[in-house]
Parts: sequence; C-alpha cells; structure tokens
Amino acid sequence: MTGAATTSRAPSSALTSFVVVSRYLPVYLAFLLLVGIAWVWAPATLTSAAVGAIAPFGTFLAIAALGQMLVVMTGGIDLSVPGTFSLAGIVVVGVGRVADDRIGLAVVTALGAAALIGLVNGILIAGLKLNALIVTLAVGQVVTGILNRYYTSIAIQSSVPPALSAWVSRRYLGLSAIFWAGVVLTLVLMLVFRYATIGRRFQVVGANPVAAGVAGLRVNLYQVGAYVAAALLYAVAGILLAAFLRNPGVTYGASYLLGPIAAVVIGGASLTGGLASPLSTWVAAFFLASLNQMMRVMGLPTALQFVVFGVVIVGGMLVSGDRIIKATERATRIRGAPGPRAAPSATSEPRVAPDESGATGEGGSQR
Repeated sequence: MTGAATTSRAPSSALTSFVVVSRYLPVYLAFLLLVGIAWVWAPATLTSAAVGAIAPFGTFLAIAALGQMLVVMTGGIDLSVPGTFSLAGIVVVGVGRVADDRIGLAVVTALGAAALIGLVNGILIAGLKLNALIVTLAVGQVVTGILNRYYTSIAIQSSVPPALSAWVSRRYLGLSAIFWAGVVLTLVLMLVFRYATIGRRFQVVGANPVAAGVAGLRVNLYQVGAYVAAALLYAVAGILLAAFLRNPGVTYGASYLLGPIAAVVIGGASLTGGLASPLSTWVAAFFLASLNQMMRVMGLPTALQFVVFGVVIVGGMLVSGDRIIKATERATRIRGAPGPRAAPSATSEPRVAPDESGATGEGGSQR
C-alpha cells in the first residue's frame, strides 16, 4: 500500500519540479540563441578579448540586479538604484582622498550610507505601507540631490585610492577580479536561499506575507531587510565600477535604472513576490551585457540599439516567469484532465479536498 502510494506521487512531484524550473528556462535559451547569432553575424563578440571586456560590465549589472531581485521577491520595486549606486562610488572618492590607508574607512562609509538609504526605503514601504514605486523614486531623487551637493565639496575628477583600482584590474584565470567578486556574491545568495533558514523564510514571506505572518514570521522585518540588503549590493556594484573607472562622474550610475529590473524580469523572477533565482538573474544580466556588446560589434546605430534593447525587455515580459508558470499549469491541467470517474481501488489513497480554511485532513468534510 505504501509502495503504491509512493508510485502514484512520484509523477506529481516530478511535474511540480518541472513547473517550477520552467520559469527560468527562457533566459538560458535566449542566451544560447544570442551565442548562435553572434557566432554567425558577429564572431568578434565571442573572442577571449571580447569576453574579458564584457565580464566587468556584466558583473556590475548582475550585482545591481541581484539587489533588485531581493526587492522584487517581496513584491516591490526599487527605483533608487542609480542614486545609491553613484553615491557609494563618490563617497569612496571623497572619503578615500586618493590614500590607500583610507580604503577601509571609505568602503565602510559608502556601505553605511547605502544601508541607511535602504533602511529609509524599507521603513516607508514595509512599515508605513507606502507605494514602493513612488517611495523609491522619491528617495532616489533626494539621494541624487545630496550626491550633487557632496560632489561639489570634493575635488572634481578626484580618483579612488590607487590600491583599489589596482585590485579590480587584476586578472585571475583570464578574467578580472570584478567578475569573480560577482560570482562569489551570486553563490552566497544561492546557498542562503537553498540551505539557510533565513533564506527559506524570506522566500515564504515574499510568496505569501499573510500566511507568513500567521505562521509567526516577522514580515515587516524581512521586507525592510530586503531593501537594506539590496542597497548594499547596489553600493558594492557602485564601488567596483568607481574603482574600474578610477575617476567616476556624479551621474555614472544613471544607466543602472532599468537594466537591473530587466535582468530580474528576464531571469524569471515572480513579479508578485517569492520565487527568483540568483543564477538565472546573473545569466540574464550577462545576456543583456553581451547583447549590447554584440550590437556594437555589428555597428548598429545607437538609435537602433535602443530599439532592440527595448524589444528584448518587452519580449522578456511576454515570457516572464509568471506567464510561463500559468501556461505550464494550464497545459498540464488540460493534459491531465480526468476522464469518467472510476471506483477507487483498494490500494488507492483517498484524495482529501481542502476545506474553506485551506486545511486538509483524513476526515475531510463530507457534504
């Protein structure tokens, strides 16, 4: 009897796993398609020199996208990315004062300022229940104003400490230290979501905050924490880009407003909260960076590059994880629709329908 029950449940478990995984498949297929197109029409994109050039810029976008992913997993969105991104790099320049012995202080100050921005976002959104889109847009504007004021108080065209620039210029296994820093951050998030209790609880809070609250989880705390952690990731990306540029301008993070959101959407994250994959988000970010590089190699006009980029983002929305899940569930439901009811066998396990409260039990309601 136990064996029969186990046998009958196996296909259901496999089907469930397939439905969950299917939301992340489009980004990998899109990346393979991009490689195929580049192989035919822009082979220079696939050379080792080109890959080495793409790696840092893909990493900047990927780290920022991982931060945006954490916010999206709570059902929110963060438009304060450019301000936080730029502020972190400019603070490193201002506090660092081109002195290697001040690198630690500069980085800690930049991360602290970013955490404060994330905390303000989190309190206003999770604590006061204000609209995430409006709040983060407003906070981003405030940060930009503060950034411009701070930038005028330091030497124009000042650079980051030389040792920091030297470190990001190093290469390991042919790729820059920036790339490997992004890989480490991605692996850490994957391990946290997979094995850490806090990661699993965070996903539960994002997927169903009401049920999580009933279960005793501190929903507001997790949501605030998401905005703080996201801001820290934006700051890390901003610091790395500032070190890469050496002389960052006041608006050097402006281009990171829509890119991280696009990477999260193309990476299959649920826009209603809960499900997301750090690895898929990382791949989506490199897909966008590679697409941009390929269009430049092909010599497409800048106007056409914007058009292609926009079409890809819309296409990502059309095959977003939520839509993939709904289509897959609909297809499997139709394919697995039961025929005429047969009498239950002696070895079959009774199916128990949930009552109005969602609970199930052996003695399900018989009406």
